[in-house]
Amino acid sequence: MRRCLTHAVVVLLAATGILVLAGAGAHADGPSCRTYDPLTGACVVKAIDTGAAPDTVDPVAGDGAEGDGPKDTGSGSPCYFDPSDNGYSAVPAGPVPCTSDLGYWSAALQCYIKVLDPQPDASDPAWDGRSPDDGGAVYGCHQPLPIDVSVYIWLQNPPPAAAAGPSPREVAEMAIDKMHLQAIEIGIVPEPRPDHVGIVGQPVWMWAADPGPATVGPVTASASAGAITVTATAQIHRITWTMGDGATIECRGPGTPFTDASAGTPSPDCGHVYKTSSAGRPGDKFTVTATSDWAIEWEGAGQTGTIRMDALQRSVQIAVGEAQVLVTS
Repeated sequence: MRRCLTHAVVVLLAATGILVLAGAGAHADGPSCRTYDPLTGACVVKAIDTGAAPDTVDPVAGDGAEGDGPKDTGSGSPCYFDPSDNGYSAVPAGPVPCTSDLGYWSAALQCYIKVLDPQPDASDPAWDGRSPDDGGAVYGCHQPLPIDVSVYIWLQNPPPAAAAGPSPREVAEMAIDKMHLQAIEIGIVPEPRPDHVGIVGQPVWMWAADPGPATVGPVTASASAGAITVTATAQIHRITWTMGDGATIECRGPGTPFTDASAGTPSPDCGHVYKTSSAGRPGDKFTVTATSDWAIEWEGAGQTGTIRMDALQRSVQIAVGEAQVLVTS
């Protein structure tokens, strides 16, 4: 077990409250130090490959064909290293394996934890002035910096393993809950009123009547769990309209509101034309349903991902009739 570290690492570990033991006087089971920092007396060693590859994220299949927008990806590892939390930014944050031959990852201490076996002598400074009879134990704390860094720390109880906590994606879902996303209020002509009947062959316009952050985005929220903080940004990707006559219309965005000046012209981005009347349908009306499909980008714990969500929908009923031709003599 090594307790060799550089001056920069002294700052990092000291900020966590970890007892820093450097230079000469290493524990008997550690190697002798060959190179010392001339300013601090700390031992400088080269990085040692632990043989464990970083966690990878397997993409989850998206809900559409190629070219159908961003795919649902990223689960994220609950184990990550973020030196910037302690003011040390020379090493980039990112996921790390949750276990290695050096122990298990502690998000709170930002190092791999393993109890020393055998425990140090009672006179060893690693006990931080305590006696082995007081309980607790001395642990090795290894940080994956460019140099191999291990220190000894005394803990009353072992810290929880980071792998037991939520993944960054699960924290992103907590952030999404804070957004209070809603289905759109349907804007449609012909209007869903008893006295309003559309005509077969005439343009139908559809749009979001209440475009705002909660209905079409963008909206951003953050959530934290344990040592993980994730920020997510949601934006409507498309609105899928089922028109009640068997047709499905996909509109990229909220659509364009109808105005009196638009009468008789097709919608520029979200419209339909009925070829049959709604007569004979339940209530002699078509049921029109708008389903919102969101693309939500999240980032945190040195990781990123996308969540697709299409569970928000709203329906209205509209009447469409045949044009009546009046013949006079």
